[in-house]
Amino acid sequence: MNPHNKSIEELKDIAAQVRRDIVRMVHAVNSGHPGGSLGCTDFLVSLYFRVMKHNPEFNMNGEGEDLFFLSNGHISPVFYSVLARSGYFDVKELATFRKINSRVQGHPATEEGLPGIRVASGSLGQGLSVAIGAAQSKKLNNDPQTVFVLMGDGELNEGQVWEAAMYAAHHKIDNLIATVDRNGQQIDGPTEKVMSLGDLRAKFEAFGWDVMEIADGNSFESVLPGLEEAKSRLGKGKPVMILMDTEMGFGVDYMMGSHKWHGVAPNDEQLQIALQQLAVQEASDY
Repeated sequence: MNPHNKSIEELKDIAAQVRRDIVRMVHAVNSGHPGGSLGCTDFLVSLYFRVMKHNPEFNMNGEGEDLFFLSNGHISPVFYSVLARSGYFDVKELATFRKINSRVQGHPATEEGLPGIRVASGSLGQGLSVAIGAAQSKKLNNDPQTVFVLMGDGELNEGQVWEAAMYAAHHKIDNLIATVDRNGQQIDGPTEKVMSLGDLRAKFEAFGWDVMEIADGNSFESVLPGLEEAKSRLGKGKPVMILMDTEMGFGVDYMMGSHKWHGVAPNDEQLQIALQQLAVQEASDY
């Protein structure tokens, strides 16, 4: 059972390869969401290759292991790549991304039985509720493992998130670590222009959460200690919220920081530029 206990240098190489997968997947079908996927790569690589206790020999009920739920399911390219690279299914299956009858759909789905996917997601606002249910189930079954969930900051426009936040605090769901990818961008523009989120730390604290921040979600030197800090706060009567600052499109200079790359694929020339910037010593492209 994982984690793999990879060094930071090894994690950086894995992250570069995952980013190569992301841009190649969306380019191949001229469809998908590269921006947020690139921004959250370091976080997901940290979870699956260092932090979580999980089993690639996938068991849907997840008993005795840590669970991860992707609420902002449109960033499926990074999720699929990390699952494949950590052993859940053959990396070559990434080549079927968004194709008819593929298990690797544009948004994660369960009906095709892709290992590692526990819930269909991408209908925004629902992931926190699902994760709370899973965490509560673990408590009822005396399972000591942790539930993780990732949300987008634009996703917080959904009212269900705040209903779930109230529920988790009221029921003392203290085996849950939720993370908001605070990249400041959503499909229609900067979050501050679409609908300002205000002081998220103050809001979640007012809802009864233990809130912490990761200042640089694109640095393993920041993400790994942040996740360990979050784990140390579990079991104390409050759900834990990480507000993680990332840059949309991180690793590909022409994508960085722009909402325009939320859901647009690179063309042939742009793909080659991206792959040059995401060079690894021994690329293992599918």
